[in-house]
Amino acid sequence: MSQIWLSGFKSSYLAIVFGGLISLGFSVNLANAADTKVLVLGDSISAAYGIEQQQGWVYLLQTELRDESDFINASVSGETTAGGLQRLPALLKEHHPNIVVIELGGNDGLRGYPILSIRKNLQELITLSIDAGAEVLLLGMKIPPNYGKRYTEAFEQNYTQLAKQNAVPLVPFLLSSVAGVPKLMQSDGIHPTADAQPLIVQNVLPALREMLD
Repeated sequence: MSQIWLSGFKSSYLAIVFGGLISLGFSVNLANAADTKVLVLGDSISAAYGIEQQQGWVYLLQTELRDESDFINASVSGETTAGGLQRLPALLKEHHPNIVVIELGGNDGLRGYPILSIRKNLQELITLSIDAGAEVLLLGMKIPPNYGKRYTEAFEQNYTQLAKQNAVPLVPFLLSSVAGVPKLMQSDGIHPTADAQPLIVQNVLPALREMLD
């Protein structure tokens, strides 16, 4: 990761934590959407933190796939794996999604939560989704190297190992080609700008389109 991405962690950490009080999950329902329902369970990266909702990657992806799927964006700024685990059962019951996109863990990592705790919560999110009859797409995340090599590597391995063990598709790093690029990151060095959102779409689109096909 570049030094740019490392800057502003202290202020962005507070923004992530308290952003959840402001940002609520939103539903994107465009006309002519297919019957396939895609539930996105994420944090501020998926909740379009700091930009307009219509500029966010989830909304853009829905627009790209409007004839193939209907998106429910249940992402909330500041969300952790534990928070997602509390909300997911009700979301599954309400929306009956065909696909659940899990984009969580970043806030856990930034707060230095135990690796095994993060892994356990992610596994439960996957299990709940599969048991509800949904397919799962896991979106991987990375944290800056100043958290130490051992922790950062173990954090990343959570996603690859869980994807393999559960036989679910994985996007290795959601912010690939975005993180560390100054013009694509907001001033906090954590959240992508509006210009970065189409690149995030391209990171997710191949895996999701394959699932839809």
